Amino acid sequence: MSRALFLFCCLFCQIVLAQSSKPNILFLFADDLRADAVGCYGNPYVKTPNLDQLAQNGTMFSEAHILGGHHGAVCAPSRAMLMSGKGFFRVTDKLNGVTTWPMLLRQKGYYTFMTGKWHNEPAAVSASFMEAKNVMLGGMADHYQTPMCDLKSDGTFTEPVKKGFSTDHFAQSAIDFLDKQTPNKPFVTYVAFTAPHDPRSPLPDYLKRYGTVPLPPNFMPAHPFNFGSDMTVRDEMLVAYPRTTDVIKSQLTEYYAMITHLDEAIGKILAKLKEKGLDKNTIVVFAADNGLAMGSHGLLGKQNLYEHSMRVPLIMSGVGIPKNQKRDAFVYLFDLFPTFSQMLSFPVPKDLEGKDLSGIIQNKTQAVRQQVFTAYTFNQRAIRDRRWKLIRYPKVDFTQLFDLQSDPYELNNLAQKPEHADRVKAMTEDLKKHQQLYGDPHPLTATEISSQVFDYKNVVRKPDQWQPKEVLEKYFK
Repeated sequence: MSRALFLFCCLFCQIVLAQSSKPNILFLFADDLRADAVGCYGNPYVKTPNLDQLAQNGTMFSEAHILGGHHGAVCAPSRAMLMSGKGFFRVTDKLNGVTTWPMLLRQKGYYTFMTGKWHNEPAAVSASFMEAKNVMLGGMADHYQTPMCDLKSDGTFTEPVKKGFSTDHFAQSAIDFLDKQTPNKPFVTYVAFTAPHDPRSPLPDYLKRYGTVPLPPNFMPAHPFNFGSDMTVRDEMLVAYPRTTDVIKSQLTEYYAMITHLDEAIGKILAKLKEKGLDKNTIVVFAADNGLAMGSHGLLGKQNLYEHSMRVPLIMSGVGIPKNQKRDAFVYLFDLFPTFSQMLSFPVPKDLEGKDLSGIIQNKTQAVRQQVFTAYTFNQRAIRDRRWKLIRYPKVDFTQLFDLQSDPYELNNLAQKPEHADRVKAMTEDLKKHQQLYGDPHPLTATEISSQVFDYKNVVRKPDQWQPKEVLEKYFK
């Protein structure tokens, strides 16, 4: 071998090694999955063996939250925040012209791919992803007839074709992509499932795996007061008032069946990653865009600031992630952008609102914030610390205070107790400071006060166009 050829081979090997040393990212995103509906988060009834194993192989966050949302489709701002590293007061749910972490990784030589739900402007897909297959543009669909399209080279999409079941098609798209990858080219695979979002219409085989499941400890027939609006938002119309134990148990069973299906699909993706030998150099992230009430507090949806709706699962596993660890630091999903920046050594945009979690992951830092602020439209604001949580309802001039240490299900309101007056005052001031921090302009008391009375007897329910026939017959007749 000539010296020139030898030097060329050495240089080539160095280039290959440099490329392969960059970790891949496999991001698995669930839709409407509350944190305590996963086995490793303490739920003994739901069957999620693959997610439980992922947590054992990595680090799970017990206090991951979303910031909230400015309209009923909370998933849209949540996904925009995840991608942009900013709160929804800065980015709302729009991503056109916004820098995303897949976009930066693409500029750094990563091949970026996505499949699944995209609810943040179609034109923003091509700016972040080089390839996109079986994309659902929108917020929801019948899982058996999900309209899916592919990204074309000119940045537009093919005509949508209805396919089903959504979970299987999105998972297979990810598997097909991974099957073509080699260790020499770093990649991002973003898999945005639509499960377990309603319609709650699981495949029969998964439903058969469940008997009767128990009610949540904070089940109520109806929420005890009016938020000021949104009491008849679409999510809340999926079950009649008053909520009955039988109906909520039935919907929970369907919800768990869809989660088990999701878990199995994720297991297949992870199996393909391992089969290709890519697991040794891939960071796997599992999270959800928001939680869901599912009967808690008499609610069904995510348009509230209780823990069941704002707290989400977050698991990280793979290269560089400690195994079988749990972190209780307060984190938001939009912290992942600066965290990826640090872990993958690319410049962090200066206008991000998220915090780098790499110190938390490596157990070198205990916290990046001491309180969690959440907000929904202009009707609800909340602040919490390790023990106490305050929720403010400006439109009805009402406040809740919960001692999460003794009352984790947020049932006993202490705000009107004289002995807690100073705490309410102090936490209200903290709430105002966080409003300023995140650019929230809305007052904590509205100029016109609405009634707190919620009279559900006159509520008229109408199904949306995405509910399949069996759901209509079961829950709307």
